[in-house]
Amino acid sequence: MRKAYPWLCWCLLILLTACEANKRTRPDFTDTPTSGSITISADISFKPVIDEQIKVFESNNPGTKINVQYKPESDCVKDLWNDSIRMVISTIALTESEKATLADSMNVVVDQLPIARDAIAVIVNPMSPDSLFDMNEIKSILTGTYSRPLIPVFDGIKTTSTIRYILDSVLRGETLNPAAVAASTSDSVINYVAQTPNAVGFIGVSWIGNPEDSKQRSFLKKVKIAYLKGNNSDEKYILPVQANLYDRKYPMTRDLTYILKETHVGLGNGFASFLRGEIGQLIFKRAYLMPGRRFFIFRPVRLNEDSI
Repeated sequence: MRKAYPWLCWCLLILLTACEANKRTRPDFTDTPTSGSITISADISFKPVIDEQIKVFESNNPGTKINVQYKPESDCVKDLWNDSIRMVISTIALTESEKATLADSMNVVVDQLPIARDAIAVIVNPMSPDSLFDMNEIKSILTGTYSRPLIPVFDGIKTTSTIRYILDSVLRGETLNPAAVAASTSDSVINYVAQTPNAVGFIGVSWIGNPEDSKQRSFLKKVKIAYLKGNNSDEKYILPVQANLYDRKYPMTRDLTYILKETHVGLGNGFASFLRGEIGQLIFKRAYLMPGRRFFIFRPVRLNEDSI
C-alpha cells in the first residue's frame, strides 16, 4: 500500500495539472443564444433586409448585440477563415467537402442553410425607351453589343454577389462591356441610373422591390424596374416579385444563405434560429424576398404596374 501511495499522488498531480492547463486554454464564452455580443459578416447587397432582421432580433432579445460588417461578397469569403467572425450571410454555398475543410481548419461546427431567395433587378431611367428585355438582350447589354449603347452599372468596385452572378451565370466567360460602371453602393447605382438615360442598373431586389418602404418608394420615383422574359419559352415579360421567385420563373434568382461557425451553442445559433424561424421569414417576405424556410400563401391580386 505504501508503494502505491507515491504513484497515486503522481497520478493526481498529473490530473490536476491537465485540468489547470485545460482551464487556461479553454475559451471563456460570454454569449448564449439569447445574450451577449458577436460579429458577423454580410454581403452589402443585402443590407436593407439584414439591418431589419438584426433590429427585430435585438428588440426581441434585450442584452444582445449583433455587430454586422457589410462587405462585398469576395471579402465575405475571406471572413470564413476569420475566427472573430461567427457567421457569414451571402449567396455563397459551400460544398460538403468545403464545409468539412472549414470545420477541420477552424475547429468549429459549420452549419449552412439557405434562408431566402433573392433576385437581381434590372433598373432603367424613366425616360428610357427600353424596359422589356430577354436574357439574350441582357447579355448583349453586358457585352456591349446591344442595338443601342447602353451602360451596365453594378453595385460595388469589388466582387459583390451581384457581379459574381453576372460573370458566372449570365456572361459565362464572355467579356464584360468595357464601358461598365462600378458604383460604390446599391443606392449609388440607383442614383446613377436616375441621372443617366442610357444606363442600365443591376441590383438586389431588396433595395428596390418593396413599395411599403418609404426609402424604396423614393427610389421608384427615380427609376423604373425593367421586365424580363420568363424562363419558360411561352412566358410573358415579368417582374422580380415573390411569386416569380418561388418557382424561378424570373430568370435571375439566387439563394441567400447563412454559414454559421461556432464552437459552442452561442448567439450565432440564436440568430440563425431567428432567421429561419417564423418572424425572420416574415421579415424576408415583407422585404419582397421569397422566404426559404416557411410556406406562405400567395393569392392573386391586381397589380398596379404604373406604381412600379
